[in-house]
Amino acid sequence: MGVRCALFGHPVAHSRSPRIYQTFAEQTGQAFDFELVDCTAESFPTALAAFAATPGARGANITLPLKLDAYGQCSARSARAEAAGAVNLVRFEGHNSILGDNTDGAGLVRDLRDNLGVPIAGQRVLVIGAGGAARGILGPIADCGPAALIVANRDSAKAELLAARFAAQGIRAAPLARPGAAFDLVINATSASLDNKVPEVAPSALSPDTVAYDLAYSDDGQTAFTRWADALGSASVHDGWGMLVEQAAESFEAWFGLRPETAQARDRPQQ
Repeated sequence: MGVRCALFGHPVAHSRSPRIYQTFAEQTGQAFDFELVDCTAESFPTALAAFAATPGARGANITLPLKLDAYGQCSARSARAEAAGAVNLVRFEGHNSILGDNTDGAGLVRDLRDNLGVPIAGQRVLVIGAGGAARGILGPIADCGPAALIVANRDSAKAELLAARFAAQGIRAAPLARPGAAFDLVINATSASLDNKVPEVAPSALSPDTVAYDLAYSDDGQTAFTRWADALGSASVHDGWGMLVEQAAESFEAWFGLRPETAQARDRPQQ
């Protein structure tokens, strides 16, 4: 049996990760099988351990809603995974050794700055959500030097706890209904778009100068959040396709020691 990698989450049937990794494999000549494993938080520890024990298992990505659960399954973690308290990438090394990392923030920053030309330094940034996705991106965004970085969530207590975790980096919490006005960059890190819903954030958070970015993605580049932000007159709206590709490139390098180019993989599937 050859090299095996996987994506764990719920749901995962819609994921375009297999296509992205196939592109990377063709580009680098690295052959491997990539599997989708749909599991709940309850079944995840057993499913991950079973996959790790199979011949050829190299590593896995972890997506919603398992990134916090994955943190607890790792025997060692990178500094950025420790900072986030969430894991979206694991690498299997030796007997029962699972190394955890978090590439979400690196993938997002690379997509915003390098692919889309969206500045972060000196900007007022709002992150909506306080789950595993938000945990993974807050630190890397803060490292870019925004003028302000606010986290808001439907459960305000969770936002407060998350802001406290990153207090040394100047991150503050605010009510979802009153996060502030006219942010330069608004990032949806909730799973609302997967249910075709929009977070109940105050429309005043957006202005004609706002860039709106949804970590969720779709084949046509439109999500419930990007449509909502566009209807409010945002300067530009983007889904998370580029972030998905860039964090996958980080994962590929962690598994195989090869850094793939991402331009071809960022071409969306044909409609």
